[in-house]
Amino acid sequence: MLPGLFLILTGRRGYRDGMAERKEIVEVGGRSVTVTNPDKVYFPRTGHTKLDLVRYYLSVADGALAGVAGRPMVLKRFVHGAEGEAFFQKRAPAQRPDWIDTVVLNFPSGRSAEEIVLNEAAGLAWVANLGCIDLNPHPVRARDLDHPDELRVDLDPIPGVGWEQIIRVALVARDALADMGLTGWPKTSGSRGMHIYCRIEPRWTFTEVRSAAVALAREIERRAPGEATSRWWKEERHGVFVDYNQNAKDRTVASAYSVRPAPDARVSAPLRWDEVPGCRAEDYTMDTMPARYAAGGDPWAGMEDAAGSLDQLLELAAQDEAAGLPDAPWPPHYEKQAGEPPRVQPSKRRQAGPSREAGESGPGGAGGPAVPPSAPGKASGPDGAGGPAVPPPAPGKASGPTGRRKSTMPLIEVARAASQAEALAGLERWKQKHPDAAALLEPADILVDSMRGRSSTWTRIRLNLRHVPEAERPAQEPLEVDYDPWAGAGPPP
Repeated sequence: MLPGLFLILTGRRGYRDGMAERKEIVEVGGRSVTVTNPDKVYFPRTGHTKLDLVRYYLSVADGALAGVAGRPMVLKRFVHGAEGEAFFQKRAPAQRPDWIDTVVLNFPSGRSAEEIVLNEAAGLAWVANLGCIDLNPHPVRARDLDHPDELRVDLDPIPGVGWEQIIRVALVARDALADMGLTGWPKTSGSRGMHIYCRIEPRWTFTEVRSAAVALAREIERRAPGEATSRWWKEERHGVFVDYNQNAKDRTVASAYSVRPAPDARVSAPLRWDEVPGCRAEDYTMDTMPARYAAGGDPWAGMEDAAGSLDQLLELAAQDEAAGLPDAPWPPHYEKQAGEPPRVQPSKRRQAGPSREAGESGPGGAGGPAVPPSAPGKASGPDGAGGPAVPPPAPGKASGPTGRRKSTMPLIEVARAASQAEALAGLERWKQKHPDAAALLEPADILVDSMRGRSSTWTRIRLNLRHVPEAERPAQEPLEVDYDPWAGAGPPP
């Protein structure tokens, strides 16, 4: 903890419904921030409270502010703690201090929202009091909302990929960026992967920055074809997915020094490159990061002086396009883009015949190298006939693993859960029921989807049984976890 950075005054008690409610007043840089329910436990397994979260952010305030200051920020609020359901709040709270700035953002949907902009350490305490465990800023500054100044590389492993492989791909990404004239700044994601940020000159639009990210993802895949993928569709992914779509407009990523809603209060920790080969994500937590920061400062301190150009990446993108590679798929809620391939899963596109779309035969294709036709008996439809079919829903459900769409893949659904941890626990129960089938699943056969609910995300798990002999494939059963994200949704009274 940095001495003298903040002061917590004597606790006060307010009254609500006749019940005493303890509060703490935190003095930060001449600002007073009220922390309500300071003793509320946010991390049940470690015992960390809301006040601990406030103290953490103030102990690394300069580093945390470097990642969020001057940027519009989505509020991701865990009002029931890290193991509760979070909700996203784009609009700034009506009741806020007059020293919290805001800016109006326009989104691809055509809507707009006035989002908060933090500029001082007291703002970190204020958002932590709202239940914001991690910080989610946009890659633009409030002074120029149309031109990002960050290129964000999100390395997202598929289930079963080890940490060592993620590190190897991160080092490949570092070298690819350097060859393109850019300096990468690594950090653990605080979850399962790693992030690499690049400060760039704010001269390009969101679409251009995303094009550069697509070109980079394909280049990383070319350099490490067995370990990295730029394929958007989960059925085609392997290894570590380089998620170029994190650079699309309206996407946010947990910033440096963000605490993540993990059981051990893990942190998204900035690193030096010489630390990356031997780093372990679990070493960076709310307990360990303050001392690390106090002893060594911010490994990203030089980022502001390292703004680079996207010219070489955009030239590579143009070369890919000239070679016949189409744009890579966009997220589903974005408007169809010029040059984008059909937003149809490859297993369904291939039903038209053996011919491939232009550019699908080489690395990168519609997001990566072409996937060869499935081996006989490995990818037949759920009816076993080899043709496309609609997988049946779980008992009591109106829709199945693919909704109403046909698929050649033998998919079943295992869980719909409010949190990923609950969904994965349901998957483990399914594996215990079907050990022989579970032993034949490959990492890419386990599809873990983060789904959008009304104001928060939920998790769905599906299994592709293509590697299980048809006669041994378990049938669709009742879901191991049956969460309804739309329960109670309806018109206001």
